[in-house]
Amino acid sequence: MRSRSNSGVKLDNYARMVQQTILRHQDPVTGLLPGGADEPHSWVRDNVYCVLSVWALSLAYRKNADRDEDKAKAYELEQSVVKLMRGVLQGIMRQLDKVEKFKYSRSTSDALHAKYNTGTCAPVVGDDEWGHLQVDATSLFLLFLAQMTASGLHIVYTQDEVDVVQNLMFYIEAAYKVADYGMWERGDKTNQGITEINASSIGMAKAALEALDDLNLFGAKGGPGSVVHALADDIQHCQSILTSMLPKASMSKEVDAGVLAIISYPAFAVDDISIVNATKEEIISKLQGRYGCCRFLRDGHKTPKEDPNRLYYESAELKLFENIECEWPLFWTYLILDGIFINSPEQVQEYQEALEGILIKQKDGVRLLPELYSVPPDKVEEEYRSPHSVERVPLGKCPLKWGQSLYILGNLLSDGFLAPGEIDPLNRRFSTIPKPDVVVQVSILAESEEIKELLLKDGVAVETVADIHPIHVQPSRVLSHIYARLGRNPRLGLTGRPYRRIGVLGTSKFYTIRNTIFSFTPQLIDHQQFYLALDNKMIVEMLRTEIAYLASRWRMTGRPTVTFPISQTMLTEDHSSLDPAVLATLRKLQDGYYGGARIQTGKLSEFLTTSCFANLSFLDGKGSGSNSRHDKDYDDDDDEEEEEGDGEGYVHELRNDDEADDLAQYLDHLLAHATPKKPGQQGGGRGRFKAAATKTREMVSLMHKAQQLDVHSVNMYLSSKLFRSPQPSLNLNLLDSPAPESQTRQAASPQSGVPRGPGGGVDYGALVRLLNDTQSLQDQADILYILFKDKGVDWDTQLRGKGCTVRSLLSDLYKKAGELKHWSLIRMISGMLRKKVEELDSACSDLLAHQKHLTVGLPPEPREKTITAPIPPDQLAALIDEASDNNISVAVLTKEIMVYLAMSIRTQPSLFSEMFRLRIGLIIQVMATELAQSLNCSGEEATESLMSLSPSELKNLLHHILSGKEFGVQRSVRELDAGVGPAISIHHLGNVGATKSERAGISKLKSDMKMLERRFSMTEASQVDRRVSLTDAVKSVRSHSVDVEAFESGRHRLPSIDALDVPECSPVAKDTRHGQWLRRRRLDGALNRVPVGFYQKVWRILQKCHGLSIEGFVLPSSTTREMTPREIKFSVHVETVLNRVPQPEYRQLLVEAILVLTMLADVDVPSIGSIIHVEKIVQLANDMFHKDQRDLGAEEQVLERDPSTGVCRLLYDSAPSGRFGSMTYLTKAVAAYVQDFLPGGACAVQ
Repeated sequence: MRSRSNSGVKLDNYARMVQQTILRHQDPVTGLLPGGADEPHSWVRDNVYCVLSVWALSLAYRKNADRDEDKAKAYELEQSVVKLMRGVLQGIMRQLDKVEKFKYSRSTSDALHAKYNTGTCAPVVGDDEWGHLQVDATSLFLLFLAQMTASGLHIVYTQDEVDVVQNLMFYIEAAYKVADYGMWERGDKTNQGITEINASSIGMAKAALEALDDLNLFGAKGGPGSVVHALADDIQHCQSILTSMLPKASMSKEVDAGVLAIISYPAFAVDDISIVNATKEEIISKLQGRYGCCRFLRDGHKTPKEDPNRLYYESAELKLFENIECEWPLFWTYLILDGIFINSPEQVQEYQEALEGILIKQKDGVRLLPELYSVPPDKVEEEYRSPHSVERVPLGKCPLKWGQSLYILGNLLSDGFLAPGEIDPLNRRFSTIPKPDVVVQVSILAESEEIKELLLKDGVAVETVADIHPIHVQPSRVLSHIYARLGRNPRLGLTGRPYRRIGVLGTSKFYTIRNTIFSFTPQLIDHQQFYLALDNKMIVEMLRTEIAYLASRWRMTGRPTVTFPISQTMLTEDHSSLDPAVLATLRKLQDGYYGGARIQTGKLSEFLTTSCFANLSFLDGKGSGSNSRHDKDYDDDDDEEEEEGDGEGYVHELRNDDEADDLAQYLDHLLAHATPKKPGQQGGGRGRFKAAATKTREMVSLMHKAQQLDVHSVNMYLSSKLFRSPQPSLNLNLLDSPAPESQTRQAASPQSGVPRGPGGGVDYGALVRLLNDTQSLQDQADILYILFKDKGVDWDTQLRGKGCTVRSLLSDLYKKAGELKHWSLIRMISGMLRKKVEELDSACSDLLAHQKHLTVGLPPEPREKTITAPIPPDQLAALIDEASDNNISVAVLTKEIMVYLAMSIRTQPSLFSEMFRLRIGLIIQVMATELAQSLNCSGEEATESLMSLSPSELKNLLHHILSGKEFGVQRSVRELDAGVGPAISIHHLGNVGATKSERAGISKLKSDMKMLERRFSMTEASQVDRRVSLTDAVKSVRSHSVDVEAFESGRHRLPSIDALDVPECSPVAKDTRHGQWLRRRRLDGALNRVPVGFYQKVWRILQKCHGLSIEGFVLPSSTTREMTPREIKFSVHVETVLNRVPQPEYRQLLVEAILVLTMLADVDVPSIGSIIHVEKIVQLANDMFHKDQRDLGAEEQVLERDPSTGVCRLLYDSAPSGRFGSMTYLTKAVAAYVQDFLPGGACAVQ
């Protein structure tokens, strides 16, 4: 018998260690590992980590086999791994009802359990008795299921199990907006069972989705049916939220050592190396001690000060745990693995040596890794005084199996038994390697031959939808329906993926479905959406951001391909040429550079070889419906079953189990009838689809399928005239172009008022006749608004016989207003018809996932409602309506602005730094203010102008306000005569208006203030003096509207935005700088903008007083006992108190006052008083300012005070620096306020 080699002996030692510390505890029936000797429960996360060393050892034996027994040993170890992984899968499969519910509810009560019974895989505690929702545990299981399958293990046995894994991917795919309990099972660090969004969960979910995407779960022996799919858009959502959060770990934890698992082995979820390094640095500098790392700051677990008799902590108690948090050696095993993967032998050696010093050696020589090291109770005071000085004692489990397993894994790698690639067969470790530049391929398609001809005239050669055969182009909704069938398994009660919109990454691939190539148009051109798609400039803008997003986020093999269709709506009104905005975009695309991305334009067929392909084989006959009936059955069937009346006989309600059939039949039809059978059959589509009167089942069903699947503008995708709206238009007297003013006025009724009945009430019949006679869109809208308010949307006007409801008339008017781009009407009618904003709930959850709270409605509370967690779309719409006091205009604008904010945060998250709450009501108010000042008009006109802006102009205005750059708004001459409302243009201004000394900063105060000055010295060019309340300001929307003013105090006017505090303009002052600082403060106050580092400074000043009082609301110093300085939760808390101030400019002065106060945090005094009243400091400064100005001979009207706050308007408008600057007076006021507490009087500050 051959002697054992050195390496063989070493391996046998590791095998002995694995056997003693891990495998001897494995349950023989289920394969699960219990938590400990006295702990019969099996945690999912711990089990997966524990089995890693067993898997690594099996790979090492297979690779370094000296003799046959080694291969046998390798096989035995592999089977132990498979048994454990299948044990976890069994536990999950007993809870599939939870997986199904959670996909829709995301509720903690529907979560998979975090631990199971070791002997039976059954649940061990109730749904609400434990913090079960831990997305990272399920994700970790899936990640290693993928890695182990890729290394050659067979863990998944049946097609049912494949469907389970696919549904688990749906369970974790929305991790970026799921608040869970995190890897420490506690949620918020107060341990009161409050869930929060955790970076560790998002990162692990992202890694699992990427690892499983397109993986065959049966390994090399599998066919197309055992492949699972992830959606690229969900992965990218996780990616962007993760990068926006790190190095912070969650709302309540500014740093968490558990994040090591996602920035390095095993997840490698972050692809920006600078974020990886910054996060690692943060963890090492703030959490590392002599025995390992703390989990997070102020972690009370197993410290001597923790009360073992209760689970939760009191908020103020957390301060007790500072500097005595337990240290976990576990994290050093992560850092050793990290050193191996980044090829840093120094790091590996450093942590291995440190670890050797704290492992516990047994008699047989096996080294054990304890759970944690705690400060002995009698040494607590000493440790408080000088942290990291006392000797600590090991507590908890010994060994902590999870840590022991990672320790063994690190040793196997560092001893050379395994290479990093062997335990990472899916190559996740290369995530930070820079990717080559992406070239975005764009194929432009014309909806019809006419458009193709028009484009050719402009020098743009394109294909039509018919030309690209055999490639099929479909809208993105069809792809959503296709993905909704993925993982569907009626036997297990799994319904597949919830129907959700598919983003641009998903629609930029070619798909092979039933051996046919499909391309999908992006969501942005879907006209069913909100009215945004009616604005061609907006479509072009959205295309630009989508292409930029593609170029920066594309990670797949092959290039992205965008199919951009040019439809009738993209032509000018007379249909003679292309909309100039669209044409300019097509030209830019052909130039090869657009939206900061490299572009290649061409035909779809030319891109087949270079594009990214996805093969959706799950539609090939699997499941019900797809092969149940042959296509010819539809062709040859008579129409005897059809009811003659409305052709709806064949139409049935879509139930969950039918939807599969519907989709399969839609695709069957599409593929059966799309190929031209005879040359003669192509003419005008007549041969393929007979006239509507024939009502063959095939046509009705295909049209019905298209409607069931929400495929709108079907004619574009099915090239037939049949699918145009079947009912005749309700021919209101809609003029093709707006009538001249004089004509319109005559069209209104002779008495130009609301017709009255004999009893003095409204004569609705006469009103309907008036509606029939008037030709002005605005008048028709006013009349319909009266009917809508009094009679409801389903009242039958009987204008054209029965069934002509207010709703149908409004829909007609909406179409016409859409053609004429009459934006204020489009918005109003959209609000009246309660058109769904499909993007709204995803926009809201995107903003929340970026840790931004939202408020809707105008301040103060309770009218202003705060949104802190995702809510269902219907509830969200209802909340917005309630906060808008049921004012349709405010509600519609709120929804629109929420969508724009989400677009901006997706592409430019830096615009939102230091803002934690976005107050949409105030943003609308500031927009109206900007228009009022720049256009030099009344508040009423400004509000009207805001409603009349096209979506692209509104988004542009919002972007300029957010960016903090100087801009001006001007009336544009181009459309004033078209009667569509005042067109405006927005343009950047240079650095004008501020004197050199103003721009220089406040150096004489303190270098600390420079940052603020940089914020404040962004120059303004505007003029403002008096504020007016607009409560009664906005009369009827146009001067020539039906005069409904005298009628019931205006209850029936088309509503406008009332109660927006829009200041009136003063005459233009000679000094261009007049009003600029007021405007800056108003903008910053509305956007909750504060200087960088502001919240950390507030935290420090709270340490020296009992609290700050702002307008009667106190920010107590006790908050610093619970929260740490850089915690998002603390910033939000401070912001909440500041937001009690309704006037944005006053709020900003208070911020400046607090900033001056925070300088005292550095002064060496133990305390600066009890509760500091910040508004008193501002009033003191205001009085000094007023006195100085009076002494200099300023007139009373110049020194007018704001009635609500008593502050001089001139102080609002003074620059921070300079002799009469706001900071100068605030500094004097602070010195006067706190001088009793300062050493040697006020001189120290002054």
